[in-house]
Amino acid sequence: MDSLLSSVAEFISRNAMWAGLILGLVTFVESLVVIGAFIPATGLLVIAGTMIAAGILDPWNVILGCVIGASLGDAVSFAIGRRMGSGVLRHKWLRPHRRKVAWTRLYCARYGVASIFIGRFFGPLRAFVPTMVGVLRMRRRTFQIANVTSAIVWVLAMVIPGWLVGKGLHHLAEGHGKTVVIAVALVLVAGVLGVQRLMKARAAKKNRMLRGAVTGD
Repeated sequence: MDSLLSSVAEFISRNAMWAGLILGLVTFVESLVVIGAFIPATGLLVIAGTMIAAGILDPWNVILGCVIGASLGDAVSFAIGRRMGSGVLRHKWLRPHRRKVAWTRLYCARYGVASIFIGRFFGPLRAFVPTMVGVLRMRRRTFQIANVTSAIVWVLAMVIPGWLVGKGLHHLAEGHGKTVVIAVALVLVAGVLGVQRLMKARAAKKNRMLRGAVTGD
């Protein structure tokens, strides 16, 4: 996976003027049902942030392309859920992911619009949330507002840490700002640990909910 990220990042750096389109396509595919579970868009956005800090990529080009890609990908997945209804849950492509689908159904039914925002950052369910809220017949207008807004929040949340690290490394290379670099590194480490704990807690909670739904408790 690391070698794949490095190769794609190197390709983007050599074709900076197409960065928005390339990253937009990546985030589009990453937002599609099932397929998105195998696309490493998050790592690429963090790397793109460091390239923006280094002046290699244009920030507006990257951010706009990624927001459009992520929004369109979720919109397509939502449309699939709306059109096919609960029948999509029995599709052969979803059979290997039955447990994740069950978690996602409980999660979306309970949290509604909030599930779209949280789902952007929760890897195990992310590729299934838009389709599931479509199956649950969420209003199109409600979904699209949450879709675009959450895409903006997600893209910025992924790009900004990379930008901060890139800026810190730039200052370090000049012999200045070592304290800033250390502070940013500590914040990033704390953030990663916090997210990991949150994901484990949510996964444990969803396990309990799923067992309760299956056993009827």
